[in-house]
Amino acid sequence: MLAYFGPQGTFTEQAARAFSAADPAHDDLVPFDTVPAALAAARRGEVDAACVPVENSVEGAVPATMDALTEGDPLVAVAETVLDVRFSVLVRPGAGEPKTIASHPHALAQVRHWIAENLPTATAVATTSTAAAARAVLAGEFDAAVSAPVAVRHYPLEVLATDVADVRDAKTRFLLLRRPGPLPRPTGHDRTSVVVTATDRIGALSDLLAELALRRINLTRIESRPTKGRLGEYRFYIDLDGHAAEPGVGDALAALRRHCPDTRFLGSYPKAEPVLRAEAGARAEPGGSPAADEFVAAAEWVASLREGLGA
Repeated sequence: MLAYFGPQGTFTEQAARAFSAADPAHDDLVPFDTVPAALAAARRGEVDAACVPVENSVEGAVPATMDALTEGDPLVAVAETVLDVRFSVLVRPGAGEPKTIASHPHALAQVRHWIAENLPTATAVATTSTAAAARAVLAGEFDAAVSAPVAVRHYPLEVLATDVADVRDAKTRFLLLRRPGPLPRPTGHDRTSVVVTATDRIGALSDLLAELALRRINLTRIESRPTKGRLGEYRFYIDLDGHAAEPGVGDALAALRRHCPDTRFLGSYPKAEPVLRAEAGARAEPGGSPAADEFVAAAEWVASLREGLGA
């Protein structure tokens, strides 16, 4: 059973269907009204896993997901998928020119130029999801909805326009999260995610980044969010190339934990898309993390020194 951020007809449903196709154990999809609700169901064991959006190439990180990942018992990501973002504009059958157009704020931001050119007199209204906008149009609350194409399968609305997007290569990344357990095996093309709460001192963030740079580990994303406690205290969400099972990445995670005891591991999992990044002269494994042999050799050297202490 797989929870997802609903209701039916969202891009997250499309992502959940992609995860379900890859694993028949997730063939029963259950929508939840909010990201925290979907993740809470996974924490309680009511579902096997939860699918939620984590970032968009136009609007950046999804705050509701970032905050919910740090609340309650830990969940770990075991897979990701990336969807091209193309919207449909849905209206009630026989309706006239829309005066109001509703959608999730991220969706409205990605079609603002299309709305200005094609529906210049329409007022944009934010809703909790793209599918919630479609349901509101069906109920007569708004005239049009910017929605995921899959929504028309669930709601008896007409397609006013489709393949709508201001940025043609916009994408959204989704994570499949479950309770802690065995990690996916390394593939050589993996991503590791953590969240750290840095202390409020000079150079705190620089120290964290230096640990990755010293190990030649590629940082692919860093986002900050307030802890919602003390003013000026922030959490940093970090994605890096490689898998926790790799010696270099494991060494880096240990270093991050030394600097910030309040570090939460969010998973190591296969990347959904190849990342074409090459650094001249850098020695790296296919996943982008440093060559493992030098870390193994260094660890063996230290072990040999410790053996000498007992002589």
